[in-house]
This record gives sequence, structure tokens and C-alpha cells, in this order.
Amino acid sequence: MATRKPGGPFVATCPTRELLDQLADKWSVLLLLALSDGPVRFNALKRKVEGITQKMLGQTLRRLERNGLVERRVFATVPVTVEYEVTPLGRSLYGIVDAIRNWSIDHIGVVKKARERFDSTHDREHARRAL
Repeated sequence: MATRKPGGPFVATCPTRELLDQLADKWSVLLLLALSDGPVRFNALKRKVEGITQKMLGQTLRRLERNGLVERRVFATVPVTVEYEVTPLGRSLYGIVDAIRNWSIDHIGVVKKARERFDSTHDREHARRAL
């Protein structure tokens, strides 16, 4: 087993911080889910993941590829076809990603109520300060 540095990701120079940043990113999670059924072309991913810009899609896919979680394949067609597929390393995250997705679905009602309570409390406090 690898020796862990005391403090781990709490230490500013720990290399896992960059990886954790990506793994906790909503676009990374959504793209891993979107790729869970097999290879998908770039434009099909853009259509599948509503709200992602072309720039953000490209940046996120490059980061996922750099970290070994996604593989990019280019086919010599006219026009060029590019598709993306999750690697075995990326697939090892499916249990975690699916658990986060399921937790979000199961708890969104409670989270919405918490947000409403927070917003109403803080809106009243802000209004009192403005007087």
C-alpha cells in the first residue's frame, strides 16, 4: 500500500487536489454519466448534456482524457469523426458517480426546502440591514 502524506488533500501541494477538483465538477460527473452506455461523438454529447457550452465540453473532455478517465478516438472520415469513451479507470468511478446521482435524486426535495429556509432567513436579515 502506498504511503500517504500526513494531511493528504488538505495540504496545498497534494497532487490529489487537482484530481478531486475534476471529480467534484458537475460537468465531469455529467459527462461520465453521458458516456456510461458506450462511445459518444462530441456533438451528440453536447446535445445530451443540456447547458454545456462547446468550450466547456472541450475543456472537460480534455481534462478527463488527461487524467486517464476518457479516451478520445479520431476517425479519418469527411468530416472528421471524433468520439469519446470511458476508460477502465473511468469506469471504476461509476459506482461513486451513480451513488452521487442517486443521492441527488433522492434528496433534492429536502435540499430545495433547506435552500428556501436559508434564502428567506437571509433575505429578511438583508432587508433589516438595509433599513
